[in-house]
Parts: sequence; C-alpha cells; structure tokens
Amino acid sequence: METLPLGFRLQDRPCLVVGGGDIAARKASLVLRAGARVTLVAPEVLPSLRADIKAQGGTVQLRRFQEDDVVGNVLVIAATSDEAVNAAVSQACQARSIPVNVVDAPALCTVIFPAIIDRSPLLIGISSNGVSPVLARRLRGRIESLIPAAYGRLASLLGEFRKQAKQHFPDASARRQFWESVLDGPLPELVFGGREAEARQQLAGLLENPAKPPSGEVYLVGAGPGDPDLLTFKALRLMQQADVVVYDRLVSAPILDLCRRDADRIYVGKARADHALPQEDINGLLVRLAREGKRVCRLKGGDPFIFGRGGEEIEELADAGIPFQVVPGITAASGCAAYSGIPLTHRNHAQSVRFVTGHLKDGTPDLPWAELVHPNQTLVLYMGLVSLGPIREQLLAHGLPISTPVAMISRGTTPQQQVVTGTLQDITDKLAATPLPAPTLIIVGDVVTLRERLNWFRD
Repeated sequence: METLPLGFRLQDRPCLVVGGGDIAARKASLVLRAGARVTLVAPEVLPSLRADIKAQGGTVQLRRFQEDDVVGNVLVIAATSDEAVNAAVSQACQARSIPVNVVDAPALCTVIFPAIIDRSPLLIGISSNGVSPVLARRLRGRIESLIPAAYGRLASLLGEFRKQAKQHFPDASARRQFWESVLDGPLPELVFGGREAEARQQLAGLLENPAKPPSGEVYLVGAGPGDPDLLTFKALRLMQQADVVVYDRLVSAPILDLCRRDADRIYVGKARADHALPQEDINGLLVRLAREGKRVCRLKGGDPFIFGRGGEEIEELADAGIPFQVVPGITAASGCAAYSGIPLTHRNHAQSVRFVTGHLKDGTPDLPWAELVHPNQTLVLYMGLVSLGPIREQLLAHGLPISTPVAMISRGTTPQQQVVTGTLQDITDKLAATPLPAPTLIIVGDVVTLRERLNWFRD
C-alpha cells in the first residue's frame, strides 16, 4: 500500500488552487463541494470557474504563482500546464509540510485524489496512486451502478441512531452485530423504497426492545488453494463479518487481507513436525470462542473436507451444541491442476481420479497401492513432497510403468507457482535439480502430457 486513504475535513478551511483551466476547475469543484474556502491563483481563469469560486465566498487572484501563496493553507492543488510552476508549488508545500496534489504528476504529490463515488455521507474512493487514473475512473463507473443514491439516505438514518445504539449496546461486538442484523433485515428496503419515516420508526423500536444478543457461531470456510479470486461469494461474506479468524498455514496472505480488518486473528497452522496447536486444542478453541458469543471464521486452505480435518472440527462443534456453517472451497487438486494446464480427467487419457495423502507413517506411505495403479486413472497426492521417493518406489513395485508422467506443483494458483514435470524414472532427479518449497501437490498419470498444450497460467 503506497498511500493511506484518509477523509480530509475541509469545511471552512483555506485551500489554494494554482491554475485556471478545465483541470483546475474539476479539482476546485471537489474542494468547494467539501466546503473549503478556496483561493485561486492564475494569470487567466475560466469565467465559469471564477464565478463558482466567488459564489462560495472564495478569492480569485489574476497573477502568477508566488512561493508565499501556499502559507496558511491546509491543502494546495497545482493544476497548470506549466511543469516548472507545478514543481515550484510542490517544492514550496513540501518545504512547509503542507499537503499538495499536482495533477498528472504523482511524484510531486503528497496526497492523491481518488475517483470518488459520492453518496453523502457515504463516500467511496478508488485510487491507483496516480499510476492509472483512467482505470480508477472505470472502476468507479462500475461500482456506482451497484450502489443506488439511496445508500446515502440509509447512512444518514443509521447515523441518527448511532448514539442511542452505543447506549443500548456498550459492548462493541454486540453493537456491531446489532447493526449487521439491521442491515440484513427489511429496513434498508424501506429506505430504498422511499419509506424513511417507517424505517425510522422501526429502528427506534428495535433499539427500545433489542432482541437477545445472538449466540456464537463457527463458519468453516474453505479458502481454496491460494488465489483470492477463487473464493466463493459466501466465503467472502462470512470472512468479513466474523469477530475472530482462526487460520492455518495454507491460507495465503492476500486471502487473509480480505477478512474483516478489526477481527482478532489466531494462527493455528501445522507443518511437518511443527504444529502451532494440536488438532484437539484447535477443536476446543473453536468451542470456547463460540461460547463467548463470538462469530468465528475457521479459515482452511483448499476445501475443509478434503484432507483438511474439517469433519473432526464440526463433530466437536455438533457435540457441544455450537451452531456452524460449512463453506466449500476449491481443493488444491482441482485448482493446482487447472492452473498448470493439467485436466484431471480426459476422455483419451483418464476416466477416473483418485485423491490420496502422501503423509508418511513409520517412514513409509500407508496407502492401498494395488488400487492406485490403474492405466486410465489420475492419481493426486497431497502433502507428498517429503515422501516422493517411497511413493515412487511403491508405484513402480505395484506395476506402474517407469515412463508414467508426473507433475510436481508448488504453491499452485499463486504468483509463486512452480511446476516440475517428468516421469517416474527421472522425477526425483529433476526435483533434486529444481527443489520446490511446500506446499507441493503431486499428479501422476497420462494427463500430465497435456500440460505443454493446455497451460494458460504460464508459471
């Protein structure tokens, strides 16, 4: 994050605009709408711009910029066609620690104007940090179509009752849950339909007779293999309303960033021979947090019911009488294969697929090898990086040809994705030449030969 988005109160505060053309007019209109007292300095000024500033009590000075013009202002905007003047404005402001925006010159700015969606008092700003203003405006157009003007009226109505809500719900968590229940109920539609008086009466009634605070709940959410674009809408919604996020090692940082900012985060990741918290303790933690009235998002990489021990966790929740929801995620086999150009099944190569775990037990993988060796089957092994050697030996010993294709996919679906392909004959040598970090998925079968033609991700 290169800049920090902030709301800037300009009501009745002095601002300077340097420039008198169309671009200066657009910038001046924004600070005028925010209630600023604007002084504009330029040798020539558009008549309409001069009229707008004077109509709101501002001042227009028909002359060239002078360094002392910036003194006493809380914000300065340089919007001239003269690069030397713009640079002088920026230098004068930065020497005095005055926030400055220079149009089309991000390097000279200490503040960036976002593309704004105005649903006052609700405001949404979209910024590209000055890199691509056209893209920011394009996104603004798309979002504006999704947010009716009535959202401003809804925000104003909720603001009227904010103080009362704080008195009724001193606890911040209970207060947040109250407002979320209001927004999930029929009240917003009353406002959108123009029935604000009815909505106001309903909200007053909810505060006078608040419902019993909701009990805790656990959301068992599959975070997918790493790419945040693969999350489901439901997963994202629950991630953003949870009070606590309990997450494991396979949850990527970009996905964690999509969780509610003020939610508590508890890491319970498990790596080989390094468990931050034993599974039994994780189960107990979920029960304890829910009994405290918290909404808990148990965020697990991939799908929680495919080698994720999610079944064990909800068994414990069910026994304790804790409400829970389960949100499936794209499992690593599906996501990593797709992002590597390897279809798990194909009419001409494989008519079935088998998912197994490559964990070692007493130094060897404990698997039904005879069932896994089949000419028209794709075999996917989770967590098999360390046990690749024994896995290879068992597959060969049970009759799989030494020419069988193999793919090793590390950190699949993320920008760090790496893929090493070979056969059962040479895959261990190739892995030794190109070591891969965990997590790594192994795909064995003829479908691996399609990767060269079908790889679209281009890792």
